[in-house]
Amino acid sequence: MPTYEYICTECGERIEVYATISEKEKGLKVTCPRCGSAKVARIFSSVMVIGGSKGGGFNPGSTSCCGPTAGPGCCG
Repeated sequence: MPTYEYICTECGERIEVYATISEKEKGLKVTCPRCGSAKVARIFSSVMVIGGSKGGGFNPGSTSCCGPTAGPGCCG
């Protein structure tokens, strides 16, 4: 189940919401559990990708990259 991350713009609390894609498309009503505010902003965090035994995943020890060498995109 996807995790959606938000931050409360009133108190700074980070909020994780677990919802199906269908629930997300219908519209999530996110409120801060600390202060009760509905003033929240979506945070777009990084995604971890794990490759199978045949490769195709991120290889942190790789020196060959198909994307920028200073960031994500390595596919060694």
